[in-house]
Amino acid sequence: MSKNIHVNAAILIIGNEILSGRTQDTNTSTLALWLNSIGVKVKEVRVIPDVEQIIIENVNELRKNNNYVFTTGGIGPTHDDITAESISKAFGLKYEIHKEGYKILEAYYKQGEFNEGRQKMICMPENSKLILNPTSGAPGFSVENVFCLPGVPSILKAMLGGLKNDIVGGKPILSHTINLRTVESEIAKSLTAVQDKNMDVEIGSYPFFQAGKLGVSIVIRSEDQLKIDKCNLQILEFIKEKKIEIVERK
Repeated sequence: MSKNIHVNAAILIIGNEILSGRTQDTNTSTLALWLNSIGVKVKEVRVIPDVEQIIIENVNELRKNNNYVFTTGGIGPTHDDITAESISKAFGLKYEIHKEGYKILEAYYKQGEFNEGRQKMICMPENSKLILNPTSGAPGFSVENVFCLPGVPSILKAMLGGLKNDIVGGKPILSHTINLRTVESEIAKSLTAVQDKNMDVEIGSYPFFQAGKLGVSIVIRSEDQLKIDKCNLQILEFIKEKKIEIVERK
């Protein structure tokens, strides 16, 4: 894939515990930062429940509209972990024990510990490619352009390194941040003017609260460092005119 082609991905967070608020989703941030670093832009993130038909519909829609789809959650040993079986149905593939995965887990657990519940963790769509897990043994899997990862953040993070050879990205997405002691309304008009002159650069403003004072982070994102530098100069120009303080966030 040529390095100047735009490559995009969708993230599908699966789990009732995320929707109920019992568990906080940090996987979106982990995945998005990693994907940006290898030149894959996250186009969409969805959070859905552990419901077979909803998983099937979302996977089938997203895999057609994106170069890659990453799912997290629902591939453990319990009754409500239905992601692997749902993805089998989305692709019209047989749901079966992965022979190589079985050997990995059989060797990982002590004699007698590799019970029926744990064996469920290596049931997946036929001919799946394993995503190896250096933390807790149980692998993830991929089918075509869909990559299925566990919901536990530390395990997911540890598994990303093994995916680098499977993901072909474009140019890495670069970013530059300017932190200001101001409010969004003070810079909105000037920032819009800069954005209008640089339509192929993504410029965002994000309020923050630090040491009892409000501030705004301006984030400039592009594949081209020269375009970032150009926007940066234009933003610094109106900051100087307005006598806005630039602050360091720690």
